[in-house]
Formats: sequence, C-alpha cells, structure tokens
Amino acid sequence: MTIRVLLADDDALLRTGVAVVLGSAGDLEVVGEAADGLRAVELCRTAAPDVVLMDVRMPGVDGIEATARIVAAGLPARVLVLTTFRNDDYVWRALRAGASGFLLKRASPEQLIAAVRTVAAGDTLLDPTVTRSLVEHFVLRAERPALESPERSRLDRLTVREQQVLRLVAEGLSNEQIADLLVIAESTAKTHVKRILLKIDARDRAQAVVLAYRSGLMEQGR
Repeated sequence: MTIRVLLADDDALLRTGVAVVLGSAGDLEVVGEAADGLRAVELCRTAAPDVVLMDVRMPGVDGIEATARIVAAGLPARVLVLTTFRNDDYVWRALRAGASGFLLKRASPEQLIAAVRTVAAGDTLLDPTVTRSLVEHFVLRAERPALESPERSRLDRLTVREQQVLRLVAEGLSNEQIADLLVIAESTAKTHVKRILLKIDARDRAQAVVLAYRSGLMEQGR
C-alpha cells in the first residue's frame, strides 16, 4: 500500500531534498507541496495525503495553526512536524494542535522514512530529545500550568495499570519497550494502549501524551 505524503515547508530546496529521500522508498509517494500553512490545508482537502510533513515556521498561517485547522476539519491526514527547532513551546503547541509526531530536520533519511511510516500506521513518533524537552518544561520548571479538572476526570477513567502504561507512553516508549519493562506480552501492551486511547477519547498516542502532561500524571509519577 502506497503512503501519500504532502510536504509543507517554505524552503523549496528542502522540499526537493525531502521529496528525493521519500521517493527512494517504494511505498512512499509525494502528492503535493505547499510553501505556507494555508496552502497545506487546501491540499489536504484536494490531494488527500495520508501524512503531512509540516514545518513550524512558514509565512502567513504557520505549521501549528495549519495542523489545528486540519484536525478541526476532520481531515484524515496525520501531521508529522519536521523542524530545526527543539523549543519546548513549539513541541507543546504542535501536540496540542493535534500533531501525531515531531521529528528534527537533522534526522537521517532512514529515520525520516521510518517516521512517515510510523505516523501513517497510526502511531506517534517523538524524537527522544523532544520527549526530554517536554519533561524539562512540565516537570522540572516552576512555570508548570495548573492542573485542569477536565483532564483529571478523563484520567480517572483509567485503572492503575493503565495509568502506569500511559506514563510510559508519555516517556516515549514503544509497545515493545513497555512490554519488556512491565514483563508482559507485546500484544498485551498494545491492548492496554488501545483501551487507554478509547477511555480518554484520544485519537492517537500523541494526544495521550498531551493528556499525561496536562493532567499532572507525569509529575505524580515522579
């Protein structure tokens, strides 16, 4: 099955390079390019991509706002934010907007191809340095946001074991890593994650990560 990819970046040279990399993978096809967020949203409607490689800083409508519009419109495309910035504010805003992954532009071609496949499969991908950035911002800093009761009520729907699994998901662990750590079958870990997403009304692991931080679960776990 071919994965349809839309490139959204105001750097034409970078788009060309990324297109070449993706074109080297037999199962990936670039179906459109956009130099700004507004055009990216339009192409999501007409070109029907499975994954959007979205830059953060673009003229007019930026990548974060474009991501929010894509999600709000109920379009099926999943957004993988690809940027040079590791700034925790960008990470948080992109995840809250509905991004399904966050990868730094310094990633290797192999990592980029794997990231697109991961997000297209419905999983979440966070660069390890991005996960650490979230931890630093919401656990180690004094300016953490106040815990929000709607998030707490959603968290209360989970069993103790499911809260434990959610913490591990928020730390960036895969189902295989969670299974190894908890000494359970990978299929069991996968089932836990699916039930968690259903209970907290999250469409993917990225939204689950957002809930874990906004609810105070990560701080509580420490």
